[in-house]
Amino acid sequence: MSQDNAERSADQLPTWNLDHLYPGPDSQAVKQDCSDAAAKAKAFRQDYEGKLAGLSGSELAAAISDYEAIEETLGRLMSYAQLRHSTDMTDAKVGRFHQSIQETVTGISAQLIFFTLELNRLDDLDLAEKLKDSDLARYRPWLEEQRAFRPYQLSEDLERILHEKHVTGRAAWNRLFDETMAALKFPLNGEELTEAQILNKLTDRDENTRKAAAKSLASVLKQNLRLFTQITNTLAKDKAIEDSWRKFQKPVSSRNLANVVEDEVVESLVEAVRSAYPRLSHRYYALKAKWFGREKLEYWNRNAPLPQANDRRIAWGEAEKHVLTAYGEFSPRLAEVGERFFSQGWIDADPRPGKASGAFSHPTVPGAHPYILMNYQGRVRDVMTLAHELGHGVHQVLAADQGYLMANTPLTLAETASVFGEMLTFQSLLRSESDPTRRKIMLAGKVEDMLNTVVRQISFHEFETIVHDKRREGELLPDELCDIWMQTQQASLGPSLSFDDDYRTFWSYIPHFVHVPFYVYAYAFGDCLVNSLYAVYQEAEAGFAEKYLEMLAAGGSKRHKELLAPFNLDASDPAFWGKGLSVIESMIDELERLDTSM
Repeated sequence: MSQDNAERSADQLPTWNLDHLYPGPDSQAVKQDCSDAAAKAKAFRQDYEGKLAGLSGSELAAAISDYEAIEETLGRLMSYAQLRHSTDMTDAKVGRFHQSIQETVTGISAQLIFFTLELNRLDDLDLAEKLKDSDLARYRPWLEEQRAFRPYQLSEDLERILHEKHVTGRAAWNRLFDETMAALKFPLNGEELTEAQILNKLTDRDENTRKAAAKSLASVLKQNLRLFTQITNTLAKDKAIEDSWRKFQKPVSSRNLANVVEDEVVESLVEAVRSAYPRLSHRYYALKAKWFGREKLEYWNRNAPLPQANDRRIAWGEAEKHVLTAYGEFSPRLAEVGERFFSQGWIDADPRPGKASGAFSHPTVPGAHPYILMNYQGRVRDVMTLAHELGHGVHQVLAADQGYLMANTPLTLAETASVFGEMLTFQSLLRSESDPTRRKIMLAGKVEDMLNTVVRQISFHEFETIVHDKRREGELLPDELCDIWMQTQQASLGPSLSFDDDYRTFWSYIPHFVHVPFYVYAYAFGDCLVNSLYAVYQEAEAGFAEKYLEMLAAGGSKRHKELLAPFNLDASDPAFWGKGLSVIESMIDELERLDTSM
């Protein structure tokens, strides 16, 4: 356990220290970086606009290096503003600072738009000749990623308009959604709860509490459904307009291109999971309904703890120990990097009013370090969330050496380290448990987490696909969105779950639909990939951990085929997804065996 945690009480939850980025919103450092970035961006445009074709390889490498430095400064400013805002979305001054930095950064970065557009106009043979320079060759993966967007690139004037209007368009609607959700209060048993708290009550041991929480969630969402419908319609139409101008064939295509994954690979994943619904979620929830002595399980019992489950609250210090022990059993290096998050104030875990719900690990910039946000409630699932986000954080630390332009991993691979961290933690805890009842409870919890990550996220993807397709035909009414939600949920979760009209509103609180359209399939991609990767690890000889850390350290400098090749895995192989899904299936098999033997 870290020294900081040893000094505070075992259950005191940490809050992060953003001074590592800037000492305060009104600090001279913030003002200086804004001023310096603006001056450097203006000078950069004067020095390079219209001149890239005439540069040598080494000169072009120097230009990219200058561009990267400016972008990193802007990234540091935006990270600071976003992180402050995520911990208090109801404070108007915090919101104003976030908006002002976003407007400043957007204005400065508009000066740089010409650069990637002009890079993409370079002749292939000319660029190939320039890439013979070793300094420029280092940026080859980034250049290839930029040039993949060439067929969808607009004129500089249009690109600049889209860029500058982002703060009053998509970003403004995102902010409206976030601040609305953060301000909502959900009544339960005489208390006013935040979104994170009411969602936590859906896993409470008492069924009456779970049902009341579900009804409260539905009631408050329904009161705000008109607003959430307008946000969804506006953002879907905004995307459709831009996709049309760029000539993307499908709403998901732009996300796939950004994820450096082919449309057919994503389609193969979706079809594999969809065809596995009966073997996975349908079968598991039928089993769970039987454990609860019912023919059908009410939706508020979907994530209920099993009747025999111990509801003991896990203190923060104990959660830290569990996760770092599991990481250390796999690789001391993994645990050493992970420990820094606890000892150096890189985690904010305290659930409080105004704070963003859910969890994330924000990479900030290579010159700083990542920050983890979560809302720790002391459940086993929270320990797994900690393991998940710490996986992201360690990945981001290891990849930082690639530099600002190539440190970030495509979303399809960004979930690898997080899900692998969960699996390490779960398997470590399972190995230490010999009691059949406890093993059953742990396996059931893991299966539910995997179903939430794979089946539920693919059903979310199906919801988004239908919504965006139908939005191209016209605005969707609240009831139409609710109908699509029910259609995709019932298909994915199966006949052993029962729903009432209150569940129809639950689509409206999913933030990924608003913030990052078509993000959600990346979770299923990552889970299936990790299941296959963990199977290789179990059979591997010495050296697996080293290859795994090398994969994480590659960041965005390699594509999924290159990264998975050392493990003899290929996500473009249709059989690949079956391997990953078979791991979930085998766990349900074991639960059925345990059920008959007890």
